[in-house]
Amino acid sequence: MNSSIKRLLVPILLGATAVVHLQCQSGSGPLLTEWDTPFGVPPFDRIEDDHYLPAFRAAMAEHQVEVQAMVDNPEPASFANTIEALERSGKALTRVSNVFFAVEGAHSNDALRDVARTIAPELSAHNDDIALNRPLYDRVKAVYDQRDELDLTPEQHKLLEETHKAFVRSGINLDDEAQARLRDVNSELAELSQRFGQNLLQETNDFEFHVTDTADLGNLPANLVAAAEEEAARRSHDGGWSFTLQRPSINPFLQYSPNRELRRQIFMGYALRGDNDNEADNKAMLSRMAALRAERAALMDYETHAHFVLSDNMAETPARVYEFLDQIWEPALRVSRAERDALQQMMHDDGIDDDLRGWDWRYYAEKVRKARYDLDEQELLPYFEVTAVRDGVFRVANELFGLTFTELTDVPRWHDDQQVFEVMEADGTHIGIMYMDFFTRESKQGGAWMNDLRAQSRLDGDVTPIVTTNFNFPPPAGDAPSLITFDNAQTLAHEFGHALHGLLSNVMYESLSGTNVPRDFVEFPSQIMENWMGEPDVLRTYARHYQTGEVIPDELIEKLKAAGTFNQGFATVEYLAASYLDMAWHTLTEPEEHAPRAFEDAEIERIGLIDAIIPRYRSTYFAHIFSGGYSSGYYSYIWAEVLDSDAFQAFKETSLFDQETARRYRELLSKGGSRPGMELYEEFRGRPPTIQPLLEKRGLTGN
Repeated sequence: MNSSIKRLLVPILLGATAVVHLQCQSGSGPLLTEWDTPFGVPPFDRIEDDHYLPAFRAAMAEHQVEVQAMVDNPEPASFANTIEALERSGKALTRVSNVFFAVEGAHSNDALRDVARTIAPELSAHNDDIALNRPLYDRVKAVYDQRDELDLTPEQHKLLEETHKAFVRSGINLDDEAQARLRDVNSELAELSQRFGQNLLQETNDFEFHVTDTADLGNLPANLVAAAEEEAARRSHDGGWSFTLQRPSINPFLQYSPNRELRRQIFMGYALRGDNDNEADNKAMLSRMAALRAERAALMDYETHAHFVLSDNMAETPARVYEFLDQIWEPALRVSRAERDALQQMMHDDGIDDDLRGWDWRYYAEKVRKARYDLDEQELLPYFEVTAVRDGVFRVANELFGLTFTELTDVPRWHDDQQVFEVMEADGTHIGIMYMDFFTRESKQGGAWMNDLRAQSRLDGDVTPIVTTNFNFPPPAGDAPSLITFDNAQTLAHEFGHALHGLLSNVMYESLSGTNVPRDFVEFPSQIMENWMGEPDVLRTYARHYQTGEVIPDELIEKLKAAGTFNQGFATVEYLAASYLDMAWHTLTEPEEHAPRAFEDAEIERIGLIDAIIPRYRSTYFAHIFSGGYSSGYYSYIWAEVLDSDAFQAFKETSLFDQETARRYRELLSKGGSRPGMELYEEFRGRPPTIQPLLEKRGLTGN
């Protein structure tokens, strides 16, 4: 998941994030002063929680002064004094926002959550003040109207187009009454989004599942047993093992515990997050958000929120998204039914006379995998030590692009778990800085994501990027290092792909750089990186036994390859069900609030989801769409997988590290959002993408 696209509502109005020279505002600490740090990284060791709110407010005030200076400029509007001036404005606010939201997502606490709740409506109002500034828009429109007469480069033309579009899509052409209502809607949505995410984190952290009978652990891998034992001690238990709703904890328990009742309890704990009718309940909140989004779309003269969002994406319309999802849904549903039947039979063979349930799937899937492919994930774990996997993705980037990664131990970081690397060209030229934060903890939101701390640009000198990648892998426990699954290895490669998109950007304007691209294109550069991780020649370079150094045996590679499409019906269907749910919430034509449970049930019945599978995200913990910026866009992961599956064939048709193919792919990455995504893709591939490689990769092509 990528989180670097600006959280502010009008990203195009925020400028580059080069070091600024501001007089320190009272209480803002080092956030608004020059950062005398290696490579200009944020001075995390000197930033305190109470610095953020004063810094936000001072930066917003400065931004308003900059905007007013543009409005008051007596010179006729030009590309330089209006469009580029807007691009330069807001440096301080971009800087503070990038740092705060990165830290608040990865290492939050009560003080930071209070800041987030307080600042959300203020940021919304600030953005509306700029986006609905009529004199400012008049200057932008004056330049836009003469765009064909101006001698603009393609990138300048794109910046002008996106700047004008941002104002229009923010409601500048609405009447005063509609604009006033739009401000209220935006403010309420910003506040609700923050509360939704904070409730979800609270629900996840508050849940604990304590086990005292070793038999209930089943064949849980030793490193995870040690982690559960440490978690129990941390929670003040005198013995036993504690499990949480973090995926590295709950999923292995569901996979290995033979105690069906305990599996049910922890599964339901996960499935009911935000749906427990308590102070952290998200039902009324998400229903209100969906209604407000529908109302905002109507104000903007769009049929639904999805129509509004998708009009600026590659998919363009909800009809195209549904057509795309439907192409994959039927073959995936067919495969998932066959998978269910196999698991059901094994459960009956165990003497359990009941229907397969959600809490049974992973347990029996593991048993079927072992029986069918003689593949036990415990055999694989010792070969996927997190540092070795990290070095594996570094090696892929080196083979493709000549990049090198040098660890830095003398730079500030927000948590001791973080590792920091200087990224350089083969000739030693500095490219940027990458932070990596691997391990799960209570202060970190779930999932995996990438942020920009500083985006690349060349408008005022060469500003190099600083990016972060964030994961929720099991931390080292006892004497064992962090051992991760092969799926986790692909996740590491995925977020590294987002990082490369930011690091290899080479454009003039920050608002068009790196991952500032349409939502349904942003996942393509991340997902393509996953493909290399399972290639035998690549596996042999990084998959080594953490104790013996032995390279993963060919026998295990063959088993892994043979099982590559196993359980893909389940994985595809649970994902697609969430994508349909996202679209259902955001194709509402009336701003009415709906009971989430009944709404979900109706959509699940409509698509025919089988009973043993629930959507990957139920509404009450669907952070992607209610607090993460993916509303009407969760489909983009599999949309991008069509692109990445097809694009990886370009390497398979030549060689895994073919230098000419890699050069053309790097050229695509370097363009950021300065050109349309499909145009960049077709230039790289020489033709439009086809869906067949995706269906083959997921094993969905059989009868």
